[in-house]
Amino acid sequence: MVENRSFHSRVRITVIYGIVILLGFMCLLPLLNILAISLSGSAAVSANRVGVLPVDFTLTAYNKILSDGQFWRSFMISVIRVALALALNLAVTIPMAYAMTRTKKEFGARNIYMNLLIFAMLFNGGMIPTYILVRNLGLLNSIWSLVLPGALPIFNVIMLMNFFLGIPRSLEEAAFIDGATPFQVLIKIMVPCAKPSIATVSLFSIVGSWNDFFSGLIYMQKVENYPIMTYIQSLNVDIQELLKGGATSSVLENVTELSNRNLNAAKIVVAVIPLLIIYPVLQKYLIGGMVMGSVKG
Repeated sequence: MVENRSFHSRVRITVIYGIVILLGFMCLLPLLNILAISLSGSAAVSANRVGVLPVDFTLTAYNKILSDGQFWRSFMISVIRVALALALNLAVTIPMAYAMTRTKKEFGARNIYMNLLIFAMLFNGGMIPTYILVRNLGLLNSIWSLVLPGALPIFNVIMLMNFFLGIPRSLEEAAFIDGATPFQVLIKIMVPCAKPSIATVSLFSIVGSWNDFFSGLIYMQKVENYPIMTYIQSLNVDIQELLKGGATSSVLENVTELSNRNLNAAKIVVAVIPLLIIYPVLQKYLIGGMVMGSVKG
């Protein structure tokens, strides 16, 4: 009887692993196709002959992106933007989430601020009023126009607040008895205990800031100020313009190997590389941080 159960258990585990591997391969297949398209010749791409392996291997799409100095300038703008946004998000989110865990007796205006947060999460001023506000503040063509409008991610505040609520109050009370101030309690007790949730909201901030291209399109009036996603989105191949500009035969020969499908695929690959580096570092915190920050303990 025990042997039968053990056999059935092994079969069940094998089936589950098989299904998970199949689903993982199905998710990976489109990415492999995108990578293959970015490395294939335009004729093969136009004829839909590219699967998961490149056809007529070429690096023309990557050469077009990486050989441009503006690419690296935009890349550094995005790096600075991500760093500023992450620092500002954490500096605002952590204290506010901790304040929202206080009782009404400890923080009399708690309910007012909580209602304002919920209202702002459900309703916003819209694109045009936000643009007018950014313009009136003199932030156009400034890195701060990409950072300040998203300085307070309300969803992150609520998730971090729920995580703080799950930390035993006895830890705080013991620290207060020992003479700690509320700021010391936040820095030395709450923040170390909330590392999984903080890592999760940090990942949200990094991914959101890196992937956003629309803000750069709206607030940046000069191409040299574009973040990387806005710059990549604006890339295009126009052979007629190259002819008018007196492009050499070698340049035209390289361009004929490139179609917009190749270039778009290369954009996706280049854009996802930094995220592929960051995800493995913070992945171990992601699930735990989301679960513990979603339900009050």
